[in-house]
Amino acid sequence: MLTLTQQLQEDMKTAMRAKAADRLLVIREILSNIKKKLIDAPPADATNRTDLSDADVLAVIEKMVKQRRDSITQFIQGERPELAAKEQAELDMLQHYLPIQLTADEITQHIKAAISEAQATSVKEMGKVMNIIRPKVQGRVDMAVVSQKIKELLA
Repeated sequence: MLTLTQQLQEDMKTAMRAKAADRLLVIREILSNIKKKLIDAPPADATNRTDLSDADVLAVIEKMVKQRRDSITQFIQGERPELAAKEQAELDMLQHYLPIQLTADEITQHIKAAISEAQATSVKEMGKVMNIIRPKVQGRVDMAVVSQKIKELLA
């Protein structure tokens, strides 16, 4: 089974062969951000600088997704629908590499389980809940949505 980085490299080759310029641009940007993360934050074991874990690659892609969402919002507010459409197309390509997103009910179930595990009773203990839930839902939901839902349930 291929790692996410290897899958991206294979998809890059496929996009090159198919002359899919837009897809190729997005994949190259992902790979560039992965290499940048490798250089900026080397692992504790300096001999293993060849690849990031799938979780680290997902974090890179999630950051790119968040940037696209922010850009879309700003372009819509700035009345630039053509730029918003371009960002949306890139966002759709990025989401292809993320795991299947959770439904609202599944998010609520995970949050309630984390709240009971942390024995949280107020918004002040939100950090404990976030630390429990983050590894379980990473890449499958926007963490801003999770944060908002936790605040609602603890209020």
